[in-house]
Amino acid sequence: MNATQQLFLHGSISKALFKLGIPIILINVLQSAYQLTDAFWVGRLGAAQVAAVSISMPVTFLVIAIGAGLAMAGAILSAQYMGAGQQDKVNHVAAQTMLMVTLTAIVLGGIGYMLSPYFLTLLGVEDAVYGDALKFMHVSFIGVIFVFIYAMFQSLMRGIGQTKVPLIIVSVTVLLNFVLDPLFIFGYGSFQGLGVMGAALATLVTQSLAALAGVIIFLRGRHGIQLQLKSFYPDWQYIKQAFFLGAPGSIELSARAFGLIIMSFLVASFGTQTIASYGVGSNVLQMVMIPAMGLSMAVSTLVGQNMGAGNPKRAAQITQLASLWGLLGLSFVGGLAYYFAEVLVAFFIPDDGAVIAKGASFIRIMCLTWGGIGVQLCVVAAFRASGNMLNAMLVALLSQGVVQFPAAYILSKHTQLGDNGIWYSFAITNVVIALITYAWFAQGSWQKTILTKEDKDIAKISQEAFIEEGSH
Repeated sequence: MNATQQLFLHGSISKALFKLGIPIILINVLQSAYQLTDAFWVGRLGAAQVAAVSISMPVTFLVIAIGAGLAMAGAILSAQYMGAGQQDKVNHVAAQTMLMVTLTAIVLGGIGYMLSPYFLTLLGVEDAVYGDALKFMHVSFIGVIFVFIYAMFQSLMRGIGQTKVPLIIVSVTVLLNFVLDPLFIFGYGSFQGLGVMGAALATLVTQSLAALAGVIIFLRGRHGIQLQLKSFYPDWQYIKQAFFLGAPGSIELSARAFGLIIMSFLVASFGTQTIASYGVGSNVLQMVMIPAMGLSMAVSTLVGQNMGAGNPKRAAQITQLASLWGLLGLSFVGGLAYYFAEVLVAFFIPDDGAVIAKGASFIRIMCLTWGGIGVQLCVVAAFRASGNMLNAMLVALLSQGVVQFPAAYILSKHTQLGDNGIWYSFAITNVVIALITYAWFAQGSWQKTILTKEDKDIAKISQEAFIEEGSH
């Protein structure tokens, strides 16, 4: 057992969370820079262009979410097999996951591209927004395959505790995107620029390079996972297992994405300014969630490896500590956001006072409940990593279908709050779902899941080997 695995399975939980969490947070910061860079430059075009990007993102996310459960399944299994010392199984899982993810991406990307006009018509997008939204959506769906492949690469690398290589790749591609974005959007010299479509193209170029780098690294096999061509022959037993493990994850993310689309319907009914405010507020929320997502991904890896090594008690302790950190950290950030709301919104849309006012209202209403997001993300990560994908799926369905959308609809359409009612639904959901998920976690049944028929034997053998090695 190397020093890293010793830390993950037997060392200080705080140190393990920091060792994994900090690089993941940096990766998430850089990945978010794709959208934030787009938002920054597109915001210089005007509210209609910001609305075009904002209305397109939930639809694209829905299609991506449908296939994302497969990558989740691969990451969970790779983490558990790594914790159990089964390197050959880790390599096999990686190859089969790449096969499934690639085929799924081709199908879903094509379907999304063809249905883009119907999505926008269904959403009732205004004429001033429709053209740019369609262009942005088309390019985004072309890039779905690259998004899937790189997400799969990053998930598998994170599952085995390897975060440095993805950090390097993201750093390079984000810097490239930072250069290409203003060039493609506004042009240079005789090149006039492509506006909103230019932002999508810049992201497409950099995402394709990231995906290519990930594939090359896997084929070379120098960083913990080795892909071999023979491993790409379909293993129907694994595919069946990954499907049943990943399907709830796909449903979970699809429910969240579908919830965003339904919210977009509701937001769109209040006009372009509210759409733009919603988009800017969502960008701010995305920034805030970066550390919480990094923490939850660290939880996922640590819980997965400890469950694979037969140590559910330590997995629970990891989740408890991370949830406390998430609660305190995001509550503090929420307090800061309350006082700097206008500044945050003006960063994205500096010249539209109405959007700044609405966006600041959105932030102030929800920001003091952000601590609940930290708790929810960490607990759901533990559910997923332990193989309880059904639990995570039910949390998403409850969050979107039972709490948030009904609250948003009732408060915005049947009270005097108007579009502020939508903002209040975020605050209500953050608190209610955090309480429910933690109560479910504390009940403890999630610790009893066994993912494969050999996991009990693997865990027993691994623990004996770890104890023996530690005695020398």
